[in-house]
Amino acid sequence: MAYSSKVIDHYENPRNVGSLDKNDPNVGTGLVGAPACGDVMKLQIQVEERDGELIITDARFKTFGCGSAIASSSYVTELLKGKPMAEAEKITNQQIATELSLPPVKIHCSVLAEDAVKAAVQDLRKKRAELQAAQAQKAPTEAIAPAAMPPSHGTLTPLPSESPAPPPMAEKDC
Repeated sequence: MAYSSKVIDHYENPRNVGSLDKNDPNVGTGLVGAPACGDVMKLQIQVEERDGELIITDARFKTFGCGSAIASSSYVTELLKGKPMAEAEKITNQQIATELSLPPVKIHCSVLAEDAVKAAVQDLRKKRAELQAAQAQKAPTEAIAPAAMPPSHGTLTPLPSESPAPPPMAEKDC
């Protein structure tokens, strides 16, 4: 099986290998796998809001798999950078396979890359929706609570019989 020069280039010199902070609310992570061949792909996108539109400013990947899977991951990260998120969702495996001239037996690698993009976008949307919901719940309470208290009650101190709460414990990274 002969590989195209683009597949070889992306395999030998992969672009955008690495990880972004998965806890960042502007980062979406897609983790997908192909049981038939054992390939696993993690693709992350980072967005920034510009003129009311989410633009992908960075994309990273880690792929465990064959050369075509690595090349598909590398290529799609380049393709994603600078695109509006809505446009990124329209990337197809056929577009990836055509650009890289993947042989028919390696088309599943481009499908994996498309699935990873869609999973990263879905993760980002879910994260942003949860954050907006949390902010919406918190905002009315913050807006009402200070106005309801008289100015003399600006701070709360524990009663003499109460002991202050212990400081929060630091979480360890897993």
